[in-house]
Amino acid sequence: MMNRPRIGIVGIGAIGGPIARNLHARGWPVQVRDIDPAPVAAAAALGIRSQDSPAALAQACDVIVLVVVDAPQIEAVLFGADGVVHAAPQSRNAPLAVLVCSTIAAHDTEDFARRLAAHGIELLDAPISGGPARAGDGSMSMMLAGAPALLARLEPLLGDMAARRFPISARPGDAARTKLVNNLLAGVNLVAAAEALALGARLGLDRKLLFDVIAASSGASWIGQDRMARALAGDYAPRARAAILTKDVGLAVGMAQGAGIDTSLGQAALDVFNATLAAGMADLDDAAVVRTIWPGF
Repeated sequence: MMNRPRIGIVGIGAIGGPIARNLHARGWPVQVRDIDPAPVAAAAALGIRSQDSPAALAQACDVIVLVVVDAPQIEAVLFGADGVVHAAPQSRNAPLAVLVCSTIAAHDTEDFARRLAAHGIELLDAPISGGPARAGDGSMSMMLAGAPALLARLEPLLGDMAARRFPISARPGDAARTKLVNNLLAGVNLVAAAEALALGARLGLDRKLLFDVIAASSGASWIGQDRMARALAGDYAPRARAAILTKDVGLAVGMAQGAGIDTSLGQAALDVFNATLAAGMADLDDAAVVRTIWPGF
């Protein structure tokens, strides 16, 4: 226990907050950083310390876990005026490690890894999947790309963060690619589930019964069942904000275009997500896409 590395988490919102609480409950020495004072205060009530800058967090910790929204935020956290790379040099048993758990483009992950290496900092490409509940109990899925020695060193931490871990390759960027492929399919499945349920409701079918039939039949998908259950309850409180999956599907479609792959279904799903944002529902749960397809749902 005494030899556990000190963990710093940047971004303690819907996913990062539960990760911090889970690791704290498991006895990891956790500190946090967030620009929003509300989650910082909630963490403090549990005895989790905070730092006033990413540099101060890096100074106090051995591993930095990034759970922010996108690549520009990571850029600021790592290389901004008070970024991680500006932490004062110190003697460590191992180099400072940065886990990128956010969903971003692979080329950004590769760029961050290269630039951090120039500062003697190791990067583990480690996007996550599973939502707030799984983040809170450590049952998430995690895709991993990085040096095998780094994965081995961090395995106890990774094991407490994610029950299912998929080592993709030794090349940072490959886990990001894997996550975007997954999220492309998730976005398509969600929009398809919303279309089906909206159609059934518009035809006068019992929505709950239709949902139960689909859940037990060939049309089922995990994300469809998870999100449409919320829609049926009229519950659009943001566990997964519509803006986030819109960002992810957009990155995935761009990646596919760069690879010369036609993702017409992905583009169609992205159009629905973009319309959801344009309708002012960016901060609602992404289950709100059903209201874009049929506002009467």
